Amino acid sequence: MSVASAAKGQSSDYPAQDTDQKIHDLAAGKRVLTVEGDAVLALAEMLDDTFCEAVSILAHPGNETPRGRVIITGMGKSGHVGNKIAATLASTGTPAQYVHPGEASHGDLGMITERDAILALSNSGETKELNDIFAYAKRFTIPLVAITAKAESTLARVADIVLTLPPHKEAATMGLAPTTSTTLSMALGDALAVALLERRGFTASDFRMFHPGGKLGRQLQRLSNIMHQGDSLPLIDAGAKMDEAILTMTSKGFGVVGVTDAQTGAMIGIITDGDLRRHMASNLTEQAVSDVMTRNPVTGHKDDMASETLAKLNKLRKNAIYILDDADRPMGIVTLHDLLRQGVA
Repeated sequence: MSVASAAKGQSSDYPAQDTDQKIHDLAAGKRVLTVEGDAVLALAEMLDDTFCEAVSILAHPGNETPRGRVIITGMGKSGHVGNKIAATLASTGTPAQYVHPGEASHGDLGMITERDAILALSNSGETKELNDIFAYAKRFTIPLVAITAKAESTLARVADIVLTLPPHKEAATMGLAPTTSTTLSMALGDALAVALLERRGFTASDFRMFHPGGKLGRQLQRLSNIMHQGDSLPLIDAGAKMDEAILTMTSKGFGVVGVTDAQTGAMIGIITDGDLRRHMASNLTEQAVSDVMTRNPVTGHKDDMASETLAKLNKLRKNAIYILDDADRPMGIVTLHDLLRQGVA
């Protein structure tokens, strides 16, 4: 990894780095990543049936209909991690909400219902601000899953399921700033979210429903939302002559023309600029379309993902793809330019 400190030909506003300082900085960075990475690997080795029990509770919070949410809570850095876990769960199909422990004691306990399940984070397991949430959970028999490093802590004793973090040291030099502990909690939250996602059979289509904006949303678009339809489609019957095909190809402006069976309307071929060059002759316009076309063209389905289609076109070095219905009749066309214009790349 390299970072340019200044554009070529321009002086940097930052002071030149001392060689010894560079060595020290790199050593610190590598040490932190190694410590945290080793801790995550240790956490992976520790996962057992307790993790599966936690997934089951979070997948079916409460015993009532409609199904409740996963309430995430934690104080300080654990709260920041909790916010992230809540966002990850919600974006992958598990209804979730973060509730701040301090605010919970001043009215926000009303956000938690008997249909919910609680996921509480505390490295020490002795965060006093969580006590009111513990009491509330016990009063209304709300299942409580804990993430903590202390198996004998208050949090561990009141929880229904305890996900214990492995013994670890914080990566900071003094061992005080939450670093390794927050990394472990966040990684465990990701593991829970993915397990819930896969248990639910969450698909790319579901994912797009929760991510309609930004580049990710564009990549997950269906071709049905992008394709040209109706009279704009360049199509011609297989029995036509090439003069008509060239006219259609030119007037529609896609650089291709699809060839269909006159009886069924099914697509049986395509004519591209490359086909024209390969059959260039003085009598080209008099030739039959069926003699010039490329058979078995690359086609797509209206529910195909835009990102997958872009990868297919790039791999096959094609500029356009016809979208067929269930009877192999063309219902749309999407070009490479359409995908790029949509920001799919």
